[in-house]
Amino acid sequence: MGTILFYEKPGCQNNIRQKGILELSGHLVESVNLLRHPWTKEELSCYLGVKPVAECFNMAAPAVKSGAVNPVDFSKEEALDMMIKDPLLIRRPLMKIGNHCIQGFDRAALQNLINLKPAEDGDTIEETSGMKDMNSCHNFNNASCINQG
Repeated sequence: MGTILFYEKPGCQNNIRQKGILELSGHLVESVNLLRHPWTKEELSCYLGVKPVAECFNMAAPAVKSGAVNPVDFSKEEALDMMIKDPLLIRRPLMKIGNHCIQGFDRAALQNLINLKPAEDGDTIEETSGMKDMNSCHNFNNASCINQG
């Protein structure tokens, strides 16, 4: 199995579950604090890829939820600048697998790139937590994002 560089917000329950699925599949997960990493535009841009800019934002970030930041209002360059200044705006997780940079936890895309065990162990994590959606923040009061670990 491989090593996955996993950029997370420490304490994020989704990130904990996502790492669990990867580890149960036999992968070594090396965690990096997304909030403290010294991002450059070039590095972060690799993770955002070519998807629409609005899809690159963490919709649970306090600035987005409050309406202070509207993800559709920004060019990629502007979004990169904002995300470097406030990493809570970055949709998580970011993963580096070999020379592939990925944003978000898309099981189908990951299965095409790395071996994920068939459902059993991963689904147990999801069922136990009551979460089938491994990307949206289920912390309604957003306390875990306000506390920037």
